[in-house]
Amino acid sequence: MPNHSTPATPPTPPVPLAALLADEDLGLRSLTEPADPADILWVHASEMADPYPYLLGGELVLTAGVQLGDPFAYVTRLVAAGAVALGFGVAPVHEAVPPDLVAACERYGLPLLEVPPRTPFTAVARAVWRLMSEARHRELRRVTRAQQALATAAARPDPVRAVLHRLAARLDGHAALYGTDGEVLRTAGPEPAPEVAAALARLARLVSSTTARAPASAADTLGAVHLSAYALGGGSDEPALGIATPRRTPGDHTITAVATVLLSLLTAAPHRSTAGTEGRDAALVRLLLGAAPTEVAGLLTETQEWTVAHAHPTTPTATTETLTTALTTALTNASGPALLDANSDSEPVRLLLPGRPEVPRVPGWTLGISSPTPMTELRTADTQAARALAHARATRAPLVHHRPATALTDLVPPAEAAARARTLLAPLTAPLPETLRCWLSLHGNWDRTAVALGVHRNTVRQRIARCAGLLDMDLDDMDVRTELWFALRHL
Repeated sequence: MPNHSTPATPPTPPVPLAALLADEDLGLRSLTEPADPADILWVHASEMADPYPYLLGGELVLTAGVQLGDPFAYVTRLVAAGAVALGFGVAPVHEAVPPDLVAACERYGLPLLEVPPRTPFTAVARAVWRLMSEARHRELRRVTRAQQALATAAARPDPVRAVLHRLAARLDGHAALYGTDGEVLRTAGPEPAPEVAAALARLARLVSSTTARAPASAADTLGAVHLSAYALGGGSDEPALGIATPRRTPGDHTITAVATVLLSLLTAAPHRSTAGTEGRDAALVRLLLGAAPTEVAGLLTETQEWTVAHAHPTTPTATTETLTTALTTALTNASGPALLDANSDSEPVRLLLPGRPEVPRVPGWTLGISSPTPMTELRTADTQAARALAHARATRAPLVHHRPATALTDLVPPAEAAARARTLLAPLTAPLPETLRCWLSLHGNWDRTAVALGVHRNTVRQRIARCAGLLDMDLDDMDVRTELWFALRHL
């Protein structure tokens, strides 16, 4: 039986009941007026006499009352299961919503919607998913704008103060920076009530504690205020960021995570003693603010390398939290944390890992790993990781590392090899070279190439045929394939 104490959190924002009632095409009518209607997380249609065992909490339950017995017992079970509203379909079982059901919903404060005969339950479900999708896109735009605003703030003369103020404004709350001994160094946003400020300070002292078990972050609530604190620098005896907001959403969490990274880089250098760390942090800050890698390379030592990882979820339950948690062991001796970019649903998750970590297999994820590279070659490493991930997905391998060129290729000077590659492959325009490279790497397998490129197998066949025609070569000839593979590796 499911646990109904805490409703599961969906991957998309919830839908206010008022937004569903405002859809004139549905024609829904509210028959009760609850004091505080909850948001809809899911839609569940059921004609069971007791749907309790199949509810997670947060559902709009839709029913035509086929097995409706005692309305009060039915509504009691719905409320106990965490349902937030009941939609009753009029006809063909009932000509009107039973009065006892209305009375039961009014007694227990459960919103009751009348679904007219012309509106199928699937139309209600589609409307909820559409509203969720629209809300998610609005949230993604909000997060993107907030990230840009925080990066701009970090470029100002007093970056710590500017980032704090921009964070407080974007979260519509209060932000504070605490020293290692718990004193308030800076604040931004409206000052909270004394009891809220005291509770936030306690959280900040908890995450910046010098004890070995001090958490990296902590959260709490005080009345309607959400509190959270984050250690800046990823360890104990570090400054802390405290946040007090009227809400806590996945978007707010992402915005705060960006601010935490920036503030960690802007404040942690004076507190560290590891050689070379200060220069690395300065380089990262400048990169975050748009500097070219060549402009910051002088701040790094020759031994400072980075590994790029691309990750693709293979199960619906895969989360970036499980991914970063699994990678923690790989970074035990690293000089800094992994930097993660997971803002797009259509692209793979990208990570920047310090040094040469032993990346483990992560359940629920497919990984492509680049070769370790200096910061000036991160673009190349990103391409390597993307190709490794494509190969992993095509071959259904959980983890694939980029393999450097064999020793035979080193016999030809790189400049000469690149010149030959450009001449040989000049007739090919995008996306033909990448399709040919992927097809050759998978030994001419049409289906795996289609999976790796995310296109139909017929598209792959058409592109390869186009390559053969433009190059005027027989791609079934192994000598031809070898020469083309060599050229593509140097393009």
